[in-house]
Amino acid sequence: MSNASKASQLEQEWPPPLYTFGVPWPEFNDGLSYTDVIRSSQNATTLIDFYYSKYRSSAPLQGWLQRIRNGQITINGIVVADPQAVLSPGSKIIYHRMPWKEARAPFMLQVLYEDDDMVAINKPSGLQVLPGGLFQQRTVLTQLQWKASKQGSICSTGHDFQQPHPVPVHRLGRGTSGILLCAKTKLAKTTLATYFAEGTSFVGENRMPGQGFGEARRISKFYRALVRGILEYDEILIEQPIGVVQYPGVAKGLYVASSSGKPALSKVQVLERDTQQNRTVVQVEIHSGRPHQIRIHLAFIGHPLVGDPLYQGGGQPNLLETETIEDSFAEDGGYQKPERPLPGDCGYYLHAHRLVLCHPSMDKMIEIIAPLPSILQTRQESNQIRAAEGMLTYEMAA
Repeated sequence: MSNASKASQLEQEWPPPLYTFGVPWPEFNDGLSYTDVIRSSQNATTLIDFYYSKYRSSAPLQGWLQRIRNGQITINGIVVADPQAVLSPGSKIIYHRMPWKEARAPFMLQVLYEDDDMVAINKPSGLQVLPGGLFQQRTVLTQLQWKASKQGSICSTGHDFQQPHPVPVHRLGRGTSGILLCAKTKLAKTTLATYFAEGTSFVGENRMPGQGFGEARRISKFYRALVRGILEYDEILIEQPIGVVQYPGVAKGLYVASSSGKPALSKVQVLERDTQQNRTVVQVEIHSGRPHQIRIHLAFIGHPLVGDPLYQGGGQPNLLETETIEDSFAEDGGYQKPERPLPGDCGYYLHAHRLVLCHPSMDKMIEIIAPLPSILQTRQESNQIRAAEGMLTYEMAA
C-alpha cells in the first residue's frame, strides 16, 4: 500500500472533525431564579416554613434563613427579608440564586458530522451536557445556544431572527467523552429520541436471554473503555438491572446495580489485555441507555473503569452510609459539597466511539466515529496511527 493510500485509510478510520467552535466561559454564571405560586388549597404558612419543607434537599434550615435575610427572596416582586412573613394564596415567590463560579470545564467542541437534520459533536471529558447541579452554564447546551445566537445575529438583516439551536437527544456522563448526537429540527428530535427509546424498551421481561444483539436496529452505540483487571472471557453479556438508592449529595438518588431495578443490557468485547498494568481495553455495545450503565455494569462484573472514583465492585458506590450534618452549609446557603464521590466526578476512561444509525429523514444508514484518546487505543491501533502520521508528515516535507 502506498503512503498516500495509508494516509487515506487513516482518514477513513480516524476522520478529522469538520470544524470546531466554542466560546470561553465567563468567570461567573448568571445565577438562577426559582418561581413558586402559593396554591389556594395550601394552609397559611411562613416563608421559612415553605422553603424548608419543600426544598429541604437544596439547603438546610440555617441556609434558607441566610438566603431570606440576604434579600434573595421576593414576594409579588417585593424583596422580603423576614423569614416569618406569612404567605397568602396566590402569592408569587421567587428565590434568586446568586451568580457563582462554576468548576473548570472545556469549552471547545469538535463537529464530527452535520447536515440539515442533526449534528454530532465530539464531547470532551469534563463537560456536562445539560444544566444541572453546580453546572448551570458550563454545558454543551449553552455552547450550542451561543453558537446559534451568533449565527442568528449574522444572518439577521434588520429583522427579529433567532436561529433555532440544536438540542442533545441523549446524554453522556460528564466524565465521558465522544459522540453526542443533537437534533436541529423537531422532526429529527422526535425521530432520534424514538431510536434511543426503542433500544431501552426492548430490553425487558419479554426478551429471551441473549436475544437482540444480532438483530437489525435503527441505532447502535459502541463505547471504548479501560477497566481494572484482566477479563477472562473475550465476550461477556451483562444483563444486570439498574435501580436507584439514596445517596448523600444526589437529590434524586444514585443509580446502582439492583435486582429490583430496570432492565439493562451491555455486550462487552475484549480488545486488548495488559497484564503488566493489570488492565483491559474493551468495547461495549449497549442496547438500553440507563444512566451510568457502562460504569455500573463493568463494576458489577468486578472490573470497574480505571480511575472511576464512584463505582466499585458489584456496581455499588464506595460507601452508601454517611452522616448528614444538618447545620453545615456552603457560602450560598446550600449544603457543603459531599466528601464522598459523586456521579459527575471525572477520572475514568470511557469514550462514545462509534454510532451507526438510520438517518432521521433520508432512507440510509450512516456511521459516525469519534477518534479515540490515546489511552483507549490498542497497541496495534497506536502503531498504525503513528506510522500513517509519519508517512503523511514525510510526504508533506518531500
